[in-house]
Amino acid sequence: MREISIRDFARALRRAMACAVLFASLASCGPSAKYVRRMQALEEGVDSPTTIEELNDAIGKYQLRIEDVLNADVRIGIWYKILGTRYLDNGMYKKALETFRTAIEYYPTNQNLYYYVGVCAGYVAKASLDFEATGDELTRRRYFDLAESSYRRALELEPGYARALYGLAVLYVFELNRPAEAIPYLERLLEIEKRHLDGMFVLARAYYSVGEYDAAVALYDRVLSISKDEKRRKEAEENKKTVLDRAYAGN
Repeated sequence: MREISIRDFARALRRAMACAVLFASLASCGPSAKYVRRMQALEEGVDSPTTIEELNDAIGKYQLRIEDVLNADVRIGIWYKILGTRYLDNGMYKKALETFRTAIEYYPTNQNLYYYVGVCAGYVAKASLDFEATGDELTRRRYFDLAESSYRRALELEPGYARALYGLAVLYVFELNRPAEAIPYLERLLEIEKRHLDGMFVLARAYYSVGEYDAAVALYDRVLSISKDEKRRKEAEENKKTVLDRAYAGN
């Protein structure tokens, strides 16, 4: 089966959106309500029900129209999420961000969508260059703020959401220079996923940044005790040496 491209998928989604909007407008009470009622009467065979049987029949037929609209919305929301992940996989972060934002309109309590917004906003912030050399960091700052609020919203919806805990902590440590705020999120992450090596490295970095050298060394020792990856072990050994050198220099 031929894999559909992002452009074809987006085109199909726009067509589906147009159909859903048209269908929803026909099923709603708007300026052309009389026309809609006439069309529905012709299509469904429902005119002016009066008896109990006729009323129940009319309600059932119109209910199907409402369910069709709802089902269309469900499908469109899912398609927006799929399209957003396609953009994300291809490094098209701003398009992905806009797509996930639309998906949230359909699923406002989906923690995964907020996580994806956080990821995309972080990438867009890092790519926000000051082409005019004005020194204005407002755009960059705005996207970092969006990333932070999106991760935090994801965690409001699911406090134990490991990817959001890690994403927010990385943002605090490496982008916002607020390592102390990352520590409780990383500690929670390691309570949930005790062998999360990436989380251990970032937490050790956060401890080191705030001067908690013993805690950082303990984490690197923990990595060395559970990891068989030679690259990870070498990194942990080098980082541990850096921490110990700094600790001894301060004494």
